[in-house]
Amino acid sequence: MIKAIIIDDIEQARVTLKKDLEIYAPDVQVIGEAGGVIDGAKLLKSIKPDVLFLDIQMQDGSGFDLLDILKEINFKIIFITASDAHAIKAFRYAAIDYLLKPVDPDELVEALKKLREEKVNESEKYKLLNDSLKNSQRPHERLALHTQDKIHIVNIKDIIRCESNVNYTEFFFVGGRKMLVTKTLKEFEDLLSDQGFYRVHQSHLINTKFIKEFVKTDGGYLLMNDGCNVPVSTRKRPEVMKMLEEL
Repeated sequence: MIKAIIIDDIEQARVTLKKDLEIYAPDVQVIGEAGGVIDGAKLLKSIKPDVLFLDIQMQDGSGFDLLDILKEINFKIIFITASDAHAIKAFRYAAIDYLLKPVDPDELVEALKKLREEKVNESEKYKLLNDSLKNSQRPHERLALHTQDKIHIVNIKDIIRCESNVNYTEFFFVGGRKMLVTKTLKEFEDLLSDQGFYRVHQSHLINTKFIKEFVKTDGGYLLMNDGCNVPVSTRKRPEVMKMLEEL
């Protein structure tokens, strides 16, 4: 059995989640619940769950206030949040699962499936998420990337380009480092398009600050600072030309 604790300041939300778990995840046993940061911290100091369902905003503080009280996080966390565009983007940057209120049973089942497959708890992800949420006016500086065996926290400014590899994405970094990540290029285009990244081809997303020159011959391609040639699609060529003029 997977032992769970629910911390949410809305009693009906806790009741509904417990019922959903009974129906859709019978291998999850709720061993405790609390309605706020202080009571939640006391509960977590007395009993240890395998997974914590944690509300982000509560009457006496945030879920991160609660995590700051704890000496260590040795359990998995599934965050629960209201629909907030900035918060949702922060979750995506940190590669952390979250459930939107009201919780959809299908999304609950999917989040628990991922949780069962995870081998380790990555506390660094929670720090990244917390930083992103606290500094909502500042551009995201770091990104969590899932590879087959690890979750890497990387500096966005060090990413030169990304290249599609079927359902994976290969990242190329300053210094020659490469990383194959288990998400599609489209997902990273959505995340990084407001960070100076541009999709110049179906298979290529580039960091515009690393462009050295645009070569118009041979169909058109970008020469990057690391010496790599990145093709520009015919459809994207006018957009790329305009983008370069505005840099």
